[in-house]
Amino acid sequence: MGNMGKELIGTVISDKMDKTVIVEVERLTLHPVYGKPVKKRSKFVAHDPENKCGIGDKVRIKSCRPISKTKRWKVVEVIEKAKTEELVMEEVDLSS
Repeated sequence: MGNMGKELIGTVISDKMDKTVIVEVERLTLHPVYGKPVKKRSKFVAHDPENKCGIGDKVRIKSCRPISKTKRWKVVEVIEKAKTEELVMEEVDLSS
C-alpha cells in the first residue's frame, strides 16, 4: 500500500535549499465562460535527498507523507537534465 500516490511531471525552478527543490507543474484547463484552453501553474516543494536536481531539469515527483511543514512530495526520477550552455573557447590567430 505504500506504493500508492499521485505522480506529476514538472520543471525545477529553484534548487537553493539543501535536499529540497521547487517544482513547477503546468496543466491546461478550459476557461469556464469562453472555453479557451488556459495554462495554469502550481508550485510544489519536493524532497531531493541526493541533491541531484538542478534548475531547468524535468522531474517526476510523487506524493508522500509530510516531511516538513511544506514538503509533501519527493523526487522519483530526473527525466531530462537541463541543457547547460558550454563555453567554447575559440582560437584567435594573433599572427597579424
